[in-house]
Amino acid sequence: MNEVKLMSGNEAAARGAIEAGVSLVASYPGEPVSPVIDYILRDAKKYGIYVEWSINEKVAYEQALGASFLGLRALAVVKHVGFNWILDPFAGSAFSGIDGGLVVIVGDDPGGKCSTSEEDTRYLAELAEVPLLEPSTPQEVKDMVIYAFDLSEEVGLPVVVRLVTRLCNQR
Repeated sequence: MNEVKLMSGNEAAARGAIEAGVSLVASYPGEPVSPVIDYILRDAKKYGIYVEWSINEKVAYEQALGASFLGLRALAVVKHVGFNWILDPFAGSAFSGIDGGLVVIVGDDPGGKCSTSEEDTRYLAELAEVPLLEPSTPQEVKDMVIYAFDLSEEVGLPVVVRLVTRLCNQR
């Protein structure tokens, strides 16, 4: 039976990753997407998910990339500024390809509401020539995270799911 539950965009992202069968999740703390990790941690043991707070975003992405090379589904969660940090290995993995589904959830902060800057990371995904999904409701977040893992495996590339501050926190 389907259960209807009111959740934020961050909760929906976590739920989507869990339902997609993610094996490894790595991140570095940064708003607006840090809560995604907290929500995954609640059920990590139950579903056998390895979750790591990494020393920085680049290490988080490289952890996820390594898991993907092993054929596992992996998720890196980064804020908009952190996406700059991962650009080198991210673009490289877009060139080399991946094996297991690799998804990057990036949290953009239009207007700088919870950070000291704002940035539109859609241009970085375009630069790396990888798919970017941009949900507009929590339901779309959950559905698109699941789809992102499937798409990543289908095309052999990392897939970005871009969330913005308002969506991360809305219910």
